[in-house]
Amino acid sequence: MLKEPRPGRVKTRLGRDIGHIPAAWWFRHQVRGLLRRIRDPRWSVVLAVAPDHAGLQSRAWPGDLMRLPQGAGNLGDRMARMMRSVPPGPVCVIGADVPLIDQQRIREAFQALGDHDAVFGPAEDGGFWLVGLHNARRVPSGLFDGVRWSTEHALADSMATLGRARIAKVGCLRDVDTVADLPRGRIAATRA
Repeated sequence: MLKEPRPGRVKTRLGRDIGHIPAAWWFRHQVRGLLRRIRDPRWSVVLAVAPDHAGLQSRAWPGDLMRLPQGAGNLGDRMARMMRSVPPGPVCVIGADVPLIDQQRIREAFQALGDHDAVFGPAEDGGFWLVGLHNARRVPSGLFDGVRWSTEHALADSMATLGRARIAKVGCLRDVDTVADLPRGRIAATRA
């Protein structure tokens, strides 16, 4: 799930800390690195882009990767739509603003789906950097209903929408929302 890297439209909380142009620059380079790290022949990488038209036409992302428009709605609506839009089988949705996602983390999530209905990768702030389902064709109709997005309750609320599903968790990572979340060594480079 990613947005077109336009200043003032992506990473706005980070932009308030370091400026909107540096925040968009950070996001663009973060996503490029992420895409290099997670490509693997064992799975397909699909870009869920926003805004729909600009994201589908963007030259910021590799042209060889399939793109799907996120469409309207809150984050939960858009993630559930993306899960339903891919072929049957295990599916994971990740955030694009998490510097430590790599092939190992993705592989752990898909392995967890071997004997679980769902998997989450918790984020340090109470949200999550990954959500996965055992079968993309069985996305529960109430998935993500009533989730308090952008709060410390997002993970717990999301898990609650799955009822009695068998849920696994993989490693906790930090997403980047503010300057305090940036990996050390990148703050000075971003501010320059």
